[in-house]
Amino acid sequence: MYHSTKAVSQKSSHFRLAETDKEEKGTNFFFDRGDTSSEGRGRTTHHKLLYPREDCCEFSRRRLTSMAAWDLSVTVEDLGSDAPPVTISVASDLHVGGVIVKLVEKTQIKRDWSDHALWWEQKQRWLLRTAWTLEKYGIHADARLLFMPQHKPLKLGLPNGKTVWLRACFSNPVFQTVMGICRMLNIRHPEELSLLRPVEEKKKKKDKDLAEEIYDLTEVPLSSVSRPCLYNGMPAHFADSEQMEAVYKMLSVTQPPPAPEVIAKQYRPASVVDKAHINGRWLDSSRCLKQQGIQENDRLWLRFKYYAFYDMDPKYDAVRLTQLYEQARWAILLEDVDCTEEEMMLFGALQYHINKVSLSEPQMPSSSAALDDLESALQSLEVKMEGYGNSASDLLENMTAPELNDYLKIFRPKRLTLKGYKQYWFKFQDTSISYFKSKEESIGEPIQQINLKGCEVAPDVNVAAQKFLIRLLIPAPEGMNEVYLRCENEQQYAQWMAGCRLASKGKSLADSSFQSEIQSIRSFLAMQKTNSGSSNNAAASDESINTHSLVSPRYHKKYKPKQLTPRILDAYQNIAQLSLTDALMRFLQIWQALPDFGHSYVVVRFKGSRKDEVLGIAPNRLIRIDLGVGDVVKTWRYNNMKQWNVNWDIKQMAIEFEGNVNIAFGCVTADCKIVHEFIGGYIFMSTRSREKSDTLNEELFHKLTGGHEAL
Repeated sequence: MYHSTKAVSQKSSHFRLAETDKEEKGTNFFFDRGDTSSEGRGRTTHHKLLYPREDCCEFSRRRLTSMAAWDLSVTVEDLGSDAPPVTISVASDLHVGGVIVKLVEKTQIKRDWSDHALWWEQKQRWLLRTAWTLEKYGIHADARLLFMPQHKPLKLGLPNGKTVWLRACFSNPVFQTVMGICRMLNIRHPEELSLLRPVEEKKKKKDKDLAEEIYDLTEVPLSSVSRPCLYNGMPAHFADSEQMEAVYKMLSVTQPPPAPEVIAKQYRPASVVDKAHINGRWLDSSRCLKQQGIQENDRLWLRFKYYAFYDMDPKYDAVRLTQLYEQARWAILLEDVDCTEEEMMLFGALQYHINKVSLSEPQMPSSSAALDDLESALQSLEVKMEGYGNSASDLLENMTAPELNDYLKIFRPKRLTLKGYKQYWFKFQDTSISYFKSKEESIGEPIQQINLKGCEVAPDVNVAAQKFLIRLLIPAPEGMNEVYLRCENEQQYAQWMAGCRLASKGKSLADSSFQSEIQSIRSFLAMQKTNSGSSNNAAASDESINTHSLVSPRYHKKYKPKQLTPRILDAYQNIAQLSLTDALMRFLQIWQALPDFGHSYVVVRFKGSRKDEVLGIAPNRLIRIDLGVGDVVKTWRYNNMKQWNVNWDIKQMAIEFEGNVNIAFGCVTADCKIVHEFIGGYIFMSTRSREKSDTLNEELFHKLTGGHEAL
């Protein structure tokens, strides 16, 4: 897997003067010019120049003059905005560290200057290589330099809606800045998060007087340790005072359901185009905050950007789990991801239960030590088992693979030959399903065999109405073929849905996760079952539930609170026994099972097309969506990708897949770099493994996402 970008000509020339031969009338000089451009990389060009003796002397005088002292003006931020620039005398061979020493001596301010660095305004870059000379950087007397701290205060909006005020690094790439922020907040796997510019909320005149609560973390010392020391289950800097403990509680404990007016005030995308515009706000992970126009005390959002959550452990991920739940909850309430009415009631019931349990058990989410040990032992056993010969284990699995044969009903919406649902005998084999007219004819050739590898699988279920549909989008040369399978009951649906999900990932029924997938689907169906006998008692005993805080505004208009209450409490009966951690994990599991989960949209125009379309970027595939109708036109999986190229001049991406499939598109609502970073980022996430979970390969991330700036 590799990607290539258009080579950017960055000719950096280093001249070396070598006296080779002395004669009466002149001197021969050789100049080595190391050309690092794409055309001349690795070549050395020798120019032989013959100077008369007097010309040689003149040349030497000019070189000495170039090393003479000259004045350099530097604005020192600590002196105030009205203070004039500080002028110091320098020479071109003076290194940047020497410039900083002269500045500090000239200001005569006694303080810790270790965090300060020089910023070159015209070139928009930090001068962090203090051993480099001014000549090597190319700095002359007209350069506008600023001497300022590298870490500055920043207002950071968290997924739970709270704001923290902390010091962030303005000189490192955003990727490293996020790592520092997550280290301070005790969030593991910072590669899954990033920063984006906020969307403005709807503000009313009466809201102007309401002061926003901001949690101050500017005094927390900056640490380079990858994992902070814990004290009573929290990082040591949060255990210094009651105020800091309150901040950690805000980070690690779920917030109460928001008031309906708070939900209404939030920005809610009305279409897929609105969602696409939000993704144009992500910051570039390869560049620093200062280069992207971010100033001191600006407001940014910290969000989970890549929906590939690795190694989620409630024992160590109290803040990460809570903030991920909050981001998922707001995605449901603001209809950022679509779900059915039954699923919305279940989400509402889980929110109600999580809030109820967190009030009665205010401790941070934790798991049983015995269960942790058991899980670790099972994971270790699984790793050891994977180390043995694959051929023997595969043979054993194939010998004991479960069979899946039954009568199902099939419907093709775009196929005129099948009107309505028709019943056939279906047979599941490897990653394909075949159907026959009857069980007796299953020995012969099938009517059709459908390969499910790489297809889209989505549920369409209503337990109360006994509706169990499996929606399949099958990749085809002309686009995506849509197929519906209707199951008769829950048990049949759970088995076939689990088989389809595994087959879409290229796994057969012999895979070890088949039974656990079935169990997960059954537990999800059990949550949606109604308990009419107990719901009336629950509703009568609990009148305090605010249903409009638990569902999206669409249902505020559709139902009155007295209509929503029994339905939410009805779903609540199925999850009332869950612990706080289990309820949080169940909420995230159902969120991740939604058909539109993890889709980041960008409006693009494909090469050769005259209309704009939507590109959906998912954790494992790209999705081409018709902008007018909203239908999926085509999907391409990352594991079939051979390479991708970016033409930075015309802002166009070209991707090559296996089977001589090539696509090219230009971005409309976001910079091409954002799409490039999404794709490279997801490929990077797939390279993580349990053995390397503690070490983050930052170099590989920048190679995959940095584009021409990483070359």
